[in-house]
Amino acid sequence: MYKSQFMEEILKQFPNLTENQILQFQKLEALYHDWNAKINVISRKDIDELYTKHVLHSLAIAKIQPFEPGTTILDVGTGGGFPGIPLAILFPETRFYLIDVIAKKIKVVQAVVDGLELKNVKAEQKRAELVKGDFDFVVSRAVTNMPDFVSWVFDKTKKQNKHNLPNGILYLKGGDLTEELASFPKAVEFPISDFFSGPFFETKKVVHLPLKFKA
Repeated sequence: MYKSQFMEEILKQFPNLTENQILQFQKLEALYHDWNAKINVISRKDIDELYTKHVLHSLAIAKIQPFEPGTTILDVGTGGGFPGIPLAILFPETRFYLIDVIAKKIKVVQAVVDGLELKNVKAEQKRAELVKGDFDFVVSRAVTNMPDFVSWVFDKTKKQNKHNLPNGILYLKGGDLTEELASFPKAVEFPISDFFSGPFFETKKVVHLPLKFKA
């Protein structure tokens, strides 16, 4: 019942999904339950609310900035594959590079990617500072405070922009961010509650920080 309610919500939010994308979203629950029993990457409390706290939360980034075909995205500290895997399902023509420093988490990510037959995802155990290459956006979900995060990824975004938002960081974060973002006057907070209803999303935001983040 919960899964079908979620699919109703996701289809309402993203009405143009293909049959394959719908099937991939439906497969997530069984894949994560199976792998989480072997390698705990999602808390037992959260696994029962996988679609709200992980999948739909990840897709909030897509409400702020849909990705054009050919876009490249770096997901730093992906954990169990969030926000990268839900976004990779939604944007099959966008290339995603998911990294985490913890090997067991990347093992789960790779297993889920294989189970979904996602061809647009590469997963690797790696520190962000060691990543080579340029990306349109760097995404993440509250892996650290923004100043530290910026120091890891400030040199990894492409100069040429092809989206409404300038290239840079799209960060999922909650609570009062006034102090944390004080050094970044060009950061913009987008309340997720503008798109998704429910108590979980009331204080959650997507923070966009452009490449040229200094005033």
